[in-house]
Amino acid sequence: MRDTLRNSSADTGQAYTLDAAAVAGGLETMAETGLSGVEAARRLQIHGPNRLKAHKPQSLTALLVHQFKSIIVWLLVAAAVLSLALGDRADAIAICVVLLINGIIGFVTELRAARSMEALLRITDVSARVRRDGQVREISAVEIVPGDIVLLEAGDVVSADLRLFSVSGLLCDESLLSGESAPVAKDIHPLKPDTSPAERSNMAFSGTAVTQGLGEGIAVATGMASELGRIGALAQEADGQASPLEQRLDRLGHRLLWLTLVLAAVTSLAGVLWGHPLADMLKTGVALAVAAIPEGLPVVATLCLARGMWRMATHHALVTRLSAVETLGSTTIILTDKTGTLTENRMSVVRYLLADTDITVTQTGTGNGPGFLRGGLDLNPAETALLIQALETGALCNTADLGSTENPGTIGDPMEISLLQAAKAAGVAHPELGLRLPQAARHAFDPGCKMMATVHEHEGRYLYAVKGAPEAVLAVATRVMTEAGEKPLTSDHRAIWRARQAEAASSGLRLLALASKVESSASAAPYADLTLIAFVCFLDPLRAGIPQAVHEAQRAGVRVVMITGDHPQTGARIARDAGIGAGELKVMTGREVEAMGSGSAQGGTGDQALLTRTDVFARVAPETKYALVSAFQNAGHVVAMTGDGVNDAPALKKADIGIAMGQRGTQVAREAASIVLQDDNFATILMAMRQGRIIFENIRKFVVYLMSCNVSEVLIVGLAVGIGLPVPLLPLQILFLNLVTDVFPAFALGLGRGSADVMQRPPRDPKEPIIDRPRWILIGILGSAITLAVLAAFTLALFWLELPAGPSVTVTFLTLALAQLWNVFNMCSPCGRLSGNDVLTNTYVWGALALCLGLIAAALWHPGLSQILGLEWPGLNGLLLSGTLSFVPLVMGQVFLMLMPDPARLPPSASL
Repeated sequence: MRDTLRNSSADTGQAYTLDAAAVAGGLETMAETGLSGVEAARRLQIHGPNRLKAHKPQSLTALLVHQFKSIIVWLLVAAAVLSLALGDRADAIAICVVLLINGIIGFVTELRAARSMEALLRITDVSARVRRDGQVREISAVEIVPGDIVLLEAGDVVSADLRLFSVSGLLCDESLLSGESAPVAKDIHPLKPDTSPAERSNMAFSGTAVTQGLGEGIAVATGMASELGRIGALAQEADGQASPLEQRLDRLGHRLLWLTLVLAAVTSLAGVLWGHPLADMLKTGVALAVAAIPEGLPVVATLCLARGMWRMATHHALVTRLSAVETLGSTTIILTDKTGTLTENRMSVVRYLLADTDITVTQTGTGNGPGFLRGGLDLNPAETALLIQALETGALCNTADLGSTENPGTIGDPMEISLLQAAKAAGVAHPELGLRLPQAARHAFDPGCKMMATVHEHEGRYLYAVKGAPEAVLAVATRVMTEAGEKPLTSDHRAIWRARQAEAASSGLRLLALASKVESSASAAPYADLTLIAFVCFLDPLRAGIPQAVHEAQRAGVRVVMITGDHPQTGARIARDAGIGAGELKVMTGREVEAMGSGSAQGGTGDQALLTRTDVFARVAPETKYALVSAFQNAGHVVAMTGDGVNDAPALKKADIGIAMGQRGTQVAREAASIVLQDDNFATILMAMRQGRIIFENIRKFVVYLMSCNVSEVLIVGLAVGIGLPVPLLPLQILFLNLVTDVFPAFALGLGRGSADVMQRPPRDPKEPIIDRPRWILIGILGSAITLAVLAAFTLALFWLELPAGPSVTVTFLTLALAQLWNVFNMCSPCGRLSGNDVLTNTYVWGALALCLGLIAAALWHPGLSQILGLEWPGLNGLLLSGTLSFVPLVMGQVFLMLMPDPARLPPSASL
């Protein structure tokens, strides 16, 4: 049996049928000490990292082939085949070159985007707590090996298949494997061999979530040998789904495709009727269809999204869903946690409220650690038995660890760490306390009753150490501890304690109550008949820059609402300091929200209006957050919500943008969220929101640019042929311009850093199309301006300069090329005006212009390229004519934009 279990990540099919001790023996491990560091390293070499095999990255060949799968490319192929059939080998070769260049551009861009996404996915690292060498250590989950003793608590994601040997109210969400939404209660008893995986109550499976309680288990299967790994192996080849933004861009391209095919057919027919050769008109028609479609859209959009997401990642905001990028720009309200998001989550004990006195804890005692004061005078904690009892209770009812000389560093909740630090400063050593009062049982924090307890052996009986929310402990306490001993806790005493709590909370302090009792059994009800010992006051200072960030959000038209589990007065004080709310602060408790019933979350008028006007929700249970998100969404808001706990996951999924905390957040919350804040800082949300708005603004810029340029190409050829003029542009010239003057400036616009006032505008309507009515008008105006300038140049070259058809076509080519390049300066914000033009400061734009000008010059002066493109020397007058008229669209565009309201500031309107 031992050899079987030891072989290649123990078989979970056998482990659940065995006693836990037998499993431990088979894997040569011990529950009390775990593996040694040396043995763990050896097993890691044998079994490999504890990770699932990632989806096979798309190969370079697959990426290259993907560039030739669009309808646009097949139109070019058809043009090449047609040219070859007509004996025009040069055109066929040139079109193939265009195909190759376009494919290379798309390939390089998608390769960069794919590698960026792979890098983003490597940023986060899941950790797990294991027992090694007799000590609890926090390690990367990929380092877990068979035989490791893994510790679980609420909020953890199980990192390997575990055979449980110790549980305390342990519940696991196994919906990932079974599809059942109800948490599964766990135990430690062996099961029959025919027990189905869904009924294996003594197993905790990799990838499932701990929703409540505590547990310890032996890792029996890791990586692909786990139950999750077996399921994951079946889905390795699943295809990904395009984001909503990509789908909208694709729909836009396909709609334009059919429209331009009709226009190209009409143009070709008109040319034939005017006497142009059929073969030339067929090639021109196909080239026009290709020119009219902004085939660079998907490529540039991918680059823009990847660049923006990478910027967010460098600023500690990891975007896990592409759709979140576009939603960020339309967020209207942020429902934010207080602790760790608005505050530093750097808890320190500042006061103990005892029955007879208040003890102040300073952070600069005589030993450079916390010191104690009573009445402004230094106090030796040992002289106050009641303070020592409070310190011991806070240290016993605790799951944190201050570390040791061998393993420095604290592990655990910041409040619990600060309780241990205060006890240590008073000479109450946690390890020695644990030896004197060994732990017999532990009751994990219960969100329902807002308390936790530990049970300790004490002189033949059992000491219950309890901590929790002050009002929860007051509700079940029957006595109060004083310097003279225990006394009954009367209603008058309760009122006094509540008043002390309110006074401390109004100063922005967070409070916990400490209580205890002694029982003859370790299985007594932990939260009944308690003796109140003290209230502990904690200070969690506001993060630097929070008021400025909240002000920036409000200026951007985004409301900030605080949701906290703290006392209403504590939340209100922090909210005022942060600048939340306008005028009188509106505060509501979780019980008041629940009292309204589900109707408020489903659209009730009066209650919903009251909810949506509230600035602070205090004493809110995680389950209530879901109802609040629904209420704000029903009121028409686009909701971003922060969360860190297991029970926050439903609300994070429900919110339009779920934002999880990367440092203190549970893995369940991170997996449910769209964005993970690696620094847990509220200000990072505003940075991500700014980047989201910039990304969408850049996408709109290059779409308008591409569309206006492509519209002009269709109109120039269509109008010229329609009125009987010679064909002003040859097919290869159109293709060349479509490749050069379209793609590179569009790339540059997609990489812009955005306008300075992007966060001073109201949020965008999420239903607003990429091209709305004002921008369609702008596309039409700019496309018409380019068309008029180019046709004017063509006409003047023919009839004023009296140039032959060949040089006149070159004048048309140069005028169009330059006019499209200068058109990039009509794409700036706020409304395209040269004053305050953010495009002028975009170095990528200047680089793109330099590259394009060089390519245009090469097309004109390089003998081989000019011959292929059919460009003939137009003379100095022709060059001057092209250069002069190429600026006309820029001037006309600026005049129009001065008269046109800024589209970014107009109310949302439907697309034409």
